[in-house]
Amino acid sequence: MEPILNVKNLTMNFGGLKALDGIDIVIEKGQIAALIGPNGAGKTTFFNCITGIYEPSEGKVEITPPGKSTQGLKGLKPNHVTEKGLARTFQNIRLFEGMTVLENVMIGRHCRLNAGIFGALVQPPSQKNEEKKCVADSYEVLEKIGLEKYVNEKAINLPYGAQRRLEIARALATNPFLLLLDEPAAGMNPQETKELDDLIIWLRDNEDLTILLIEHDMKLVMSLSDRIHVVDYGKKIAEGTPEEVKSNPQVIKAYLGDESEDA
Repeated sequence: MEPILNVKNLTMNFGGLKALDGIDIVIEKGQIAALIGPNGAGKTTFFNCITGIYEPSEGKVEITPPGKSTQGLKGLKPNHVTEKGLARTFQNIRLFEGMTVLENVMIGRHCRLNAGIFGALVQPPSQKNEEKKCVADSYEVLEKIGLEKYVNEKAINLPYGAQRRLEIARALATNPFLLLLDEPAAGMNPQETKELDDLIIWLRDNEDLTILLIEHDMKLVMSLSDRIHVVDYGKKIAEGTPEEVKSNPQVIKAYLGDESEDA
């Protein structure tokens, strides 16, 4: 398989603290990969570095979008990273609570629209047609995620699990090739987690997506992942298939513990 994300020697310093220490990770096209580790291991910092929220102190972040040449992401702002084809959700839900479900998804489509400030003021026919398409495309995303029945509801009124799915829908609206999910199952009940499991597999198989997730639910991670990367204290300590990681003594000591026998 071809690599679409290649992270080399990724290092992030916050003053005297080294949050990431020379991490190398390769994600291949079509994979569902997981990044796991104890709280404070640097997982969300890793996401922040590759999506432009932080600029790494050292290292390279390169992508190879399908059908395109390799490009570097280091130094790009988050909106430009999104335009390149990376989309993410956050550990803490970040919806526009006072907006409708449809409006939240339409915001995600913004990076794929052509109209500028002049078009917004003058509103030529081309912009009106683009706005209509934006509504139609956003509704189609809601149908794929199973949220179309909430289309006109305000985001704050959705059940918790549906809010999590709406974050994924908004990320999908940016038309990514790589989807980054930061603890998507956090706070979900078992039924919601099972539905999320099915959704992630469906997105990979039907939307031609590659998915990298941070997750503490080891049963979800072990059932979903093709490849697992393990970090501890900012260093990568292991990589492999679920079975390989599950039996790795370093991983058991650092993170899985007795849970490794149940996962």
